[in-house]
Amino acid sequence: MRLIAPSILSADFARLGEEVTNVIAAGADWIHFDVMDNHYVPNLSIGPLVCAALRPLTRAPIDVHLMVQPVDALVSEFARAGADIITFHPEASSHVDRTLALIREHGCKAGLVFNPATPLDPMDWVMDRLDIVLLMSVNPGFGGQGFILPVLEKIRAARQKLDAWQASGGRKILLEIDGGVKVENIAGIASAGAEVFVAGSAVYGASRAEDPNRYDSVIAALRAELARV
Repeated sequence: MRLIAPSILSADFARLGEEVTNVIAAGADWIHFDVMDNHYVPNLSIGPLVCAALRPLTRAPIDVHLMVQPVDALVSEFARAGADIITFHPEASSHVDRTLALIREHGCKAGLVFNPATPLDPMDWVMDRLDIVLLMSVNPGFGGQGFILPVLEKIRAARQKLDAWQASGGRKILLEIDGGVKVENIAGIASAGAEVFVAGSAVYGASRAEDPNRYDSVIAALRAELARV
């Protein structure tokens, strides 16, 4: 299973509904929401009202990445707004296990997010509550950054943990990567063990430069690279 999840952070906000509709029609699997609060990260982006507005436009899973502190209040709001997946940074929650339980109680898939310099240790204590692990391959807060190469080793380490968990009888946990993913490096990222690929500027930016209404070529190129792995 390899899924492409364009981040709307790089979309044209003046025509956001159209952007989401077009990117799904072009073959994207998920819609990724980068939620920033100008507190946990130095930027401010979108909230639950945007999620609620876009929810009727697509059946594709909406993947909400909370870069906020505190976390729990927005978990409930995004779940009500139509989120399917909610992930958060363990250091932003006062009680990681409780926040994961809250996400699942609202009927969403739950996950943890790890910044490039954040150790993976917290996931070891909550594997039974995880549906997804998201590794940041840039420092969060801004789109368009370059992939941090040492994160490849972190992907391999996370892959080993998740495979060992599944081999011991645990359920499947997806491994997602976010930051600097593009046609030129997606195959290497997949080879390290990632399964879900957040690509913002690589999809929206490259496509918009050619034709504001066509995303087919770049998504097809990403898939072609994944097929080589």
